[in-house]
Amino acid sequence: MEEINSLQSVQDLERVLCRVFGIELSDHKWAILLELYLQTVFFCRAQMFKSEQTSALLSIIKSIHEANIGTPLNNIEQCFQYCKELLLCHSVRRPPFSISLFSSEEVNSILKYINSNYIRHYKLYKYFFTPLVKLDMSLTYHSASEQNEENPEEDPA
Repeated sequence: MEEINSLQSVQDLERVLCRVFGIELSDHKWAILLELYLQTVFFCRAQMFKSEQTSALLSIIKSIHEANIGTPLNNIEQCFQYCKELLLCHSVRRPPFSISLFSSEEVNSILKYINSNYIRHYKLYKYFFTPLVKLDMSLTYHSASEQNEENPEEDPA
């Protein structure tokens, strides 16, 4: 976080975020995720968050994204609920389970940010990052006469 906070140029920030999050820019879809992390850093700077808060919010965004792409099903409600649970864990003090890292005002601004920057584009992230699931189904039909020959005791009526 010290390195991220000391950098001012966008290119340097992108380079460090790629290294921290293991992003390979050879595939264009990862540029989308890099932009999300970059905008999160800018949001944290605008809110004047401490290094710990910025680190926690980047981790929350990463966790929400991983929950989103973990299934091909529509799980937007579960992702947003998960987001609120993570923020709650970082906004109340109950050691060792949660620490008071964000105030209630900061949590509200973070929820607005996540809603307008991640949840709003939820389907885009789902489309680009969720592996395509293909269903290969074959059906075999048996006629009623074949079933009677196989099971002569059963009466079809």
